[in-house]
Amino acid sequence: MPVRAIRGAVQVEADERAAILGGTAELVSDVMTRNDLVPDDVISVLFTVTPDLTTEFPALAARKIGFHDVPLLCATEIPVPGALPRVVRLMMHVETSRSRSEIQHVYLRGAAALRLDIAQ
Repeated sequence: MPVRAIRGAVQVEADERAAILGGTAELVSDVMTRNDLVPDDVISVLFTVTPDLTTEFPALAARKIGFHDVPLLCATEIPVPGALPRVVRLMMHVETSRSRSEIQHVYLRGAAALRLDIAQ
């Protein structure tokens, strides 16, 4: 089975635990749904947050929706001046029969502005 990487991002309303968990859960769920995936298809997920998000790990949201045995890692984005604030990003590695051109990358809310070329 081919391995593919799926990108995604969501801008959350505030640096609050509920906002980070809710936004991340929505992002992960949308990536899974749009790409016809189940947790067993997922090899690993790398989450990053902008430096202004410090109240919760986004990986916790993935654990809460069923990613119990999937390796997850959280990191902080580099603090580029003028970058879009309050963004959770992910790169999900999956096993899928879809070609690269069939993969649907997911950019939600204000994060759609990050990749207008591929935002769904």
